[in-house]
Amino acid sequence: MDLNALRLFVDIVDAGNLSAAARKLKMTRANVSYHLKALEEELGVQLLRRTTRHVEPTPVGAGLYEHGRNILGEVAAANALISSMGKSLQGHVRLSVPTGLGHAMLSPLLVQFKQRYPDIVLDVVFDNRIHNLVSEDVEVALRIISTPPDSVVATEIGTVDWVVCAAPSYLEGRTQPALLADLTTHAIVCASPIGQKLKIAGVRDESGGNNGGEREQVVLDPTLSSENFAFLKDAVVSGLGIGIFPLYAVAGDLETGTLVPLLDHYRISVFGSKLFMLTMPNRYQTMATRYLLTFLKTELQAIWPRVRGASAYSESTED
Repeated sequence: MDLNALRLFVDIVDAGNLSAAARKLKMTRANVSYHLKALEEELGVQLLRRTTRHVEPTPVGAGLYEHGRNILGEVAAANALISSMGKSLQGHVRLSVPTGLGHAMLSPLLVQFKQRYPDIVLDVVFDNRIHNLVSEDVEVALRIISTPPDSVVATEIGTVDWVVCAAPSYLEGRTQPALLADLTTHAIVCASPIGQKLKIAGVRDESGGNNGGEREQVVLDPTLSSENFAFLKDAVVSGLGIGIFPLYAVAGDLETGTLVPLLDHYRISVFGSKLFMLTMPNRYQTMATRYLLTFLKTELQAIWPRVRGASAYSESTED
C-alpha cells in the first residue's frame, strides 16, 4: 500500500469530511475523492460511508485508520530522529491562543521559547473561537472554557477568576452596584458572544446576605464590546463604563488603583472557568510540539498562582 494513500485516508477520517480534508491538504475535493476511490479499488473494500456532510469509517476502514495512524506516527518519529541528529531542535508548530491571554501572558513566554529554541518555527494565531483543530491545522490551542470538547485531549492549566471593575473617574458621582442585577443600570464594557446575549452569573459569599450562596444571573447589553481585552481595558481605564475581565488581564491595574474592584463579594462566571491546553488525541506530536507543550504547561502553571494571588487586593481591603 502506498504511504501517501494511507496518509490521505487518515487525514480524511481526521477531518470528518472530504471538503475539510481537501482544505487541509490543499487539494480539490474532486482530487481527494479520486484518490480515496483508487485506494478502495486497490484494496477491494469500502473504507468510508459517505453522506453529504461527513464520512464515517466502515469496520474495515476503522481498523485501517488505527493501523495507519500508528504507522504514520512511527514514520514521523523516525524522520524527526534522523533530521535532528547533530542539529538543534527543529520543527513547525501552529499554536492558537485567545487574544486577551495572548497579549497579557503568552507573548513574553512565546518570545522566551523562541529564544531558547530558535530553529523551531512558531505560527501563532490570536483567536477566541473554539477551533476544529484538524480543519484549522492547529497542533496546540489554549482556551478558556468550562468543559473541554470530548474530541480533544485537554490539560488543565488553572482556574480563571473574573473581576468586575471600573475606573475611579467613572464611579465618581455614581452609585456603585451592590447586587449583580445593578449592572443593568450601568454602561458595560465587555467581550460579547457572537449572536448571543451576554449572560453574567454570580454566587454571593455566604457572608454576603440572606441569599448568600444562591446563583444569580443577569443579561447585559454592552455599550462597547470587542474580542480584544487590551482595547476594552483601555476603554474602562478611560472611564467609559464598568468592565468584566479575567483577573490576569487587570491584576496590575487593580493593585495600583487604576481600576477599582466591584461586586467583590461575588464569584463571577462569564465565558469559562478554566484555562485548558488542547491537542488532538490521534495526531502524532513532533518533538517541537512536545517541547512547546511542556514549556507552556510548566511556565503557565508556575506564574498562574501568582496572577491569581493578586486577588489579595480584595482580602486586604476587608481586614
